[in-house]
Amino acid sequence: MEFRPCIDIHNGKVKQIVGESLNDAENKAQENFVSERDADFFANFYKEEGLLGGHVILLNKSDSPYYEETKAQALKALRAYPKGLQVGGGITPANAREFLDAGASHVIVTSYVFSDGRIDYDHLREMVDCVGREHLVLDLSCRKKHVNYYVVTDRWQKFTEEKVTLDFLREMSAYCDEFLIHAVDVEGKDQGVEKDLIRLLSDWDGIPITYAGGVASYEDIELIREQGSGRINVTVGSALDLFGGDLNYETVLLMCKGYVPRAD
Repeated sequence: MEFRPCIDIHNGKVKQIVGESLNDAENKAQENFVSERDADFFANFYKEEGLLGGHVILLNKSDSPYYEETKAQALKALRAYPKGLQVGGGITPANAREFLDAGASHVIVTSYVFSDGRIDYDHLREMVDCVGREHLVLDLSCRKKHVNYYVVTDRWQKFTEEKVTLDFLREMSAYCDEFLIHAVDVEGKDQGVEKDLIRLLSDWDGIPITYAGGVASYEDIELIREQGSGRINVTVGSALDLFGGDLNYETVLLMCKGYVPRAD
């Protein structure tokens, strides 16, 4: 189990937000943390720690008046840690190469490969042709509807018809190098993880998966490690002390390696 760091950027600032609160029309979101440091500070920190596979997420759309500030911060992070970070947020074949050339190891894609609620295989193949399967991460962020999880797009507001199942993951794994899966309903809320989703992912034995969303305690991290038999990687955002939370960064890293902290 690997710890995967994150650098989320909104309105030109490194932030932690409640994901479902993102309002593109007003460029607003419910904020849990806003850093006064630039994105390259965090990138350099992760580089010194030797952490790979972290994701830089641009949270402004390309038509936002803040997009260029957000993009500039993302590029600073990628250049500070070449090949150490992935990048996502509005990635298409038109801009993917710029981010890879700036130092991203992978591009993370969601909405571009979905159309009318289904996988758009033409767009998916176009993305693979553009960057190569080895540089592509599919973000299959999902929300629960009834008893199943479905991929959501368009700022996590629009349900697709694509149900997250092991068969679906196997099919999609032919096109990408990794999966990033946000549990959208708990993202940024510090209320605990989606246990049913983790249980589903625990049976996966293919390409790497990173789970993100709701990690609020050391017990959550241990649950992911145990249920996933160490195969599910994890991202911790708002709860981490690097972003003003209560979870100690060093302890989280040790737990990902199998250390269980002693209860005081």
